[in-house]
Amino acid sequence: MDATEQPTLRALLARTDLGLRLVSREDLLPAGALDRPLRWVHSSDLADPTPFLAEDLALLTTGTQFDADADLDVYVDRLSDRGVLGLGFGSDVHRAGVPDELVVECARRGIPLFEVPYRTPFIAVARAHSEAIAAQAYARRSWALDTQRALALAALRPRGLDATVAELGRRLGVWVGMYDASGALQLSHPPSALPSEALAPLGVRATEVLARGLETGQSLTIDERTFTLFTVGRGGHLRGVIALAVDALDAEARTVVTSVIAMAGLALEQSDQLARSRRRLHSQLLGSLLGDDAALARRVLGSMPAAPVIVAVAADGPAGPLTDWWERRRSEHGTASFLAESADGVVLCLSAADASLLDEVATRFGVRIGASGSESYDAFSRAHAQALAALRQQQGPGVFAYADTVGSSILSALATDEARLVAESRLAALRDHDTRTGGELETSVRIWLEHDAKSEAAAAVLGVHRHTLRSRITQAGVLLGFDLSSFPARAELWALLQTARD
Repeated sequence: MDATEQPTLRALLARTDLGLRLVSREDLLPAGALDRPLRWVHSSDLADPTPFLAEDLALLTTGTQFDADADLDVYVDRLSDRGVLGLGFGSDVHRAGVPDELVVECARRGIPLFEVPYRTPFIAVARAHSEAIAAQAYARRSWALDTQRALALAALRPRGLDATVAELGRRLGVWVGMYDASGALQLSHPPSALPSEALAPLGVRATEVLARGLETGQSLTIDERTFTLFTVGRGGHLRGVIALAVDALDAEARTVVTSVIAMAGLALEQSDQLARSRRRLHSQLLGSLLGDDAALARRVLGSMPAAPVIVAVAADGPAGPLTDWWERRRSEHGTASFLAESADGVVLCLSAADASLLDEVATRFGVRIGASGSESYDAFSRAHAQALAALRQQQGPGVFAYADTVGSSILSALATDEARLVAESRLAALRDHDTRTGGELETSVRIWLEHDAKSEAAAAVLGVHRHTLRSRITQAGVLLGFDLSSFPARAELWALLQTARD
């Protein structure tokens, strides 16, 4: 990301006009000792200057404080503990050359020691470093402006969001990925820079960030790789997450990332508006398809899935993310399909050859899906009815095909929420009596009907006398308003018991 060399002790030593000389042996210094970013250069001849020093600076001294009894080991220890990155000794001011004991102590603590010649004022060293800091700051600002111009041009290209994310990755020199509102990786650059073992947990964390509605940058480490996550969109309506394979960003890089977040948010907002318009159009076209006429849909959309088709209805799921994922998969893989939102759920139409996609949808979004058999477009309404019938039989997530309901009873097929409500209302008097008196009229009637209304067999199961059971049946008939001596009444009561929730 850096546009020029960072101000370091090595860069300062490389200034030939200063004539600085490294006294320490570089091969004996800790790795990178000369390449740490240097914040400032300060001079002091105090015996203990550490109370007045900041971390990550180079200290210059003439050694006037080093008398014959000076403890150089204590002096160097204090500098090391304070975080001083280098010690410059001004030679030929108080004494000739650099004290040998100082060389030994600096080597012991791993502090680079360099000589400042008599001809070079300490202020010249400090000024040279401040100029390097100013040059670095100017270079970073220039880099940021140039990068923002490049990002603006990228946004004007076809598939501008893709081009912008790729340009951001190139400019920062790191992997950049963009996750949509469902937590799925939508864009990345370079595309194959991260292994799947890093992408999977990163996607999980992106989903968590979206679910919690966090707007600030979040850092995490996966397999010794550090990532920073930024959310896209306003609070309460997040559009996605931009992930960077970087542990820290300076002010200029963060400004660039912020501009990309703003552009991505605007692009996604516009895309969402188009998607809403498209969803409204598809909902209108669904009405035409339910009239068993696909001509209008073909004229408007240009193409429809090849017949025979399967119609499916997905319920209990997030319509927005499901729709976005389906549309993205359709565009990426060229899968012909039709999707529309309705009062019953999300209606999907796809070729019978692509039916396996329904399992992927159910697994990814944890939804219930009812699927029809293979039908032609002139039987679309029948296929839709089959999908709804299959959906009513499905209690948990997964795909339930209409063909699997054909072998079930007619009562289970008719067990809609409305039918259950009616059944519970009709049985209310019976259940209220049992609750109030601790009776077992409902259980007695159920077992009696299960035994073909034969009192002796049912009474044996209940452990009561047959006359007691007959009395309970009569009482139940009075409470329900049924003449249970007739078959129609018995059949209706059985249907109520089977339909109502326990």
